[in-house]
Amino acid sequence: MPKSTTLEQEINEQPAVVDKLLRLESESVKHFTDQVRSSFDSILIAARGTSDNAARYAQYLFGAQNRLPVALATPSLYTLYRKPPTLKRTLVIAISQSGQSPDIVAVVEEAARQNQTTLAITNDTTSPLAKTAGHVIDLNSGKEKSTAATKTYTASLAAMALVSCHLADRPDKLDVLRRTPDAMERTLVLTKSRLPMMERYRYMDRLTVIGRGYNYATSFEIAIKIKELTGTLVESYSSADFRHGPIAVVKNGYPVMIIDPHGSAAGDLRDLVDELFTRGSELIAISDLPAILKSARLALPIAKDLPEWLSPLITVLPGQYFALMLTLNKNLNPDQPAGITKVTETF
Repeated sequence: MPKSTTLEQEINEQPAVVDKLLRLESESVKHFTDQVRSSFDSILIAARGTSDNAARYAQYLFGAQNRLPVALATPSLYTLYRKPPTLKRTLVIAISQSGQSPDIVAVVEEAARQNQTTLAITNDTTSPLAKTAGHVIDLNSGKEKSTAATKTYTASLAAMALVSCHLADRPDKLDVLRRTPDAMERTLVLTKSRLPMMERYRYMDRLTVIGRGYNYATSFEIAIKIKELTGTLVESYSSADFRHGPIAVVKNGYPVMIIDPHGSAAGDLRDLVDELFTRGSELIAISDLPAILKSARLALPIAKDLPEWLSPLITVLPGQYFALMLTLNKNLNPDQPAGITKVTETF
């Protein structure tokens, strides 16, 4: 393993960051949810980039755990077209590690103008977004120096899980959530034992990443990390969407990464793996299922004891390390990837 990079250091900080967030923000989140629980019937989430992937997780989380309809905002309606939708009894959540992007701030400003409940999830509590929202969850991640976001992503997932647990008034689920940092730590240990095997993919120029349900978000997040760090052509799909045409790209030796923890989506992914093998795909598997790991060319095991609704906090970790190792093996700089900046402002 080459000399440690800032990105690797921040990947390894994630269990401590999530633990800190859960300890410091739980009481404030409980107070917020107690106040607003009866004020909304749906959720609208505004985000961009990595935060948009966290929002995809929230669609499944709040949908399955809180039985709430969740939509992703279309910021251009608020800025370019100046035709924002009418919001009624809607909790508007904005996720942004920097809190700087004007189009995300514009969604919250409009929600406030329409007297809707607003919540910002950000790593900068002095940002324009934090100043605009009615309530703020501080990600407590410390300064994220590497351009590629890692610890602010998993902290955003944990923040939304915290909201979900308190919103449902489920102390039992909160107890399970508090076990997540330990599971993250154990997953990182497992991943590090597989790092030498990742050199095999040094010359890989294409990859498909597949997840479903809660880990649909994970497939997008791993894909964006590999793309921004290495410039590799990576596409992400749910297993269902992949069958509707894109599976035609799979030929002998085509690499596919499957995110398949135990849970409701596991059976569907198992069936897809069987089909991929008939097409000659090379499988990279992030899973806690022995049969899936055994069948993979590169097996990336995860801790076994988290429920599926929390699995995205650990399944993303092997993917982050895979992106890091691919970058190093291609002799690229993971802390300063070409052509992108840490803070992106869109309008």
